[in-house]
Amino acid sequence: MGFHFFLFTIEIPQWGLSSPLQKALSCLFLMVLIFIRIFAEAFCAFFVYMNKYIILFLILLVLLPLSEGLGLYAQIVTDSIWSAQVKTVVLCRGGVEGESPVLSLGSEDRLLLRFDVLDAEVGSYRYRIEHCDSRWQRDELDPYEYINGFEEEAIEGYNSSFTTLTDYVNYFQYIPGKHSQLLVSGNYVVTVFDQEEPDRILFTRRFYVTEGSLKADVAVVSPYDGGSVRERREVDVTVSENRDYRGDVPWPTLNPAWCHVLVQQNGRTDNMRWLPFGGFEGSSLCYRHKPENVFACGNTFRWFDISNIRTATYNVAQIADYGGEWYATLKPLEDRSKANFIAEEVLCGGMKVNVWDRTNKQTEADYVWVHFLLPMRYPFMNGSVHVAGELTNWCLDEHSRMEYRPDLKAYTLRLHLKQGYYSYQLLFVPVGETEGATNVLEGDHFETPNRYTAFVYYRGANDRYDRLVAIGRSR
Repeated sequence: MGFHFFLFTIEIPQWGLSSPLQKALSCLFLMVLIFIRIFAEAFCAFFVYMNKYIILFLILLVLLPLSEGLGLYAQIVTDSIWSAQVKTVVLCRGGVEGESPVLSLGSEDRLLLRFDVLDAEVGSYRYRIEHCDSRWQRDELDPYEYINGFEEEAIEGYNSSFTTLTDYVNYFQYIPGKHSQLLVSGNYVVTVFDQEEPDRILFTRRFYVTEGSLKADVAVVSPYDGGSVRERREVDVTVSENRDYRGDVPWPTLNPAWCHVLVQQNGRTDNMRWLPFGGFEGSSLCYRHKPENVFACGNTFRWFDISNIRTATYNVAQIADYGGEWYATLKPLEDRSKANFIAEEVLCGGMKVNVWDRTNKQTEADYVWVHFLLPMRYPFMNGSVHVAGELTNWCLDEHSRMEYRPDLKAYTLRLHLKQGYYSYQLLFVPVGETEGATNVLEGDHFETPNRYTAFVYYRGANDRYDRLVAIGRSR
């Protein structure tokens, strides 16, 4: 007697027992074989159905360790504030407001970091300095390779607010510390965190250290393609040797495969461009006449002044205190996309803390809830409106996004700002994109006095980090 099992024929054994017992054992053996066959067929069917998911799972198991080694999950560092109590973060060279956070390698210059914490009690905070690559991802350098001294120190300077409705503590610290010195050029980030809870990060701020071993000349000209010359400008960069360089770092080779140029318009980070190499001019590298070189011009920055909280001043409709806090409403904003260009000398998205009737602006300036109002009959269905500038950290996120109020038929936004002078723009961000457009609400005019900065990075064949070899600015 035989039983067919898949491609095989299994003979049921003869037990050599009496006929009834032999039949019982044979039936039991047959039931076991049938159960095994049903189970095997079900397993095969399940495997055929799930094989693509099993293969994907196995691939992920292999790629996860590799992705960590290759830095696929490396986080891009931005100028971000992670605590609602932290306000007015300023990082500038030599303590001069408006000065870019840029240090020269080997110099004795320091950056001054200032920030406020809305709390009457003094806290204990520390800062940490880390080196990043050209795309603002933390690189593989160990602290002893980029700093001589302490990469992490306590923030020692602070003063409590005085005669203000909003209580706060103003902290300040020179970076790097007086016993530390940065050893290499490149991108750096300073992270401020709670000393008692090191995992509680307050904010991050980026800064630069440049060698000056190369020279970057920035020219703003009409677009190479001849189109929309009244709305766009082309930014050309020429990289050459700096004959005055006397540093200790080896002179970089002018090789387009190792030199990379990044251009920034004003303080914006959403439309920064890596420029393609355009050719040689003698021994110099030229980055010009490419679509990436062309920028929309935008318009003169809007501005307002809340230095005086006793009366409404420039572009402020009203200001008053309610329930122990100051509130200011700006004059209704206008759609300037069709308006004529009006030249006006303002900060290009910058800010300056200031108070009219006090002597110490750092501790005697109060905080004001500032209300923005953009009248509009209908909301945009294909994008969002953002207030862009230092007052929102140049971030196009939920903190800078204006909300449409059907009852007011207007976009609104409320920001908690320290007394002073602020400039900003209204940027429209289409759905699914990250770059803001100026033509929708501001208009584009070639006369707009934008500031362009070129960052030249260099990484040779044997280098382990991205060197910042030059910084050039438009005139």
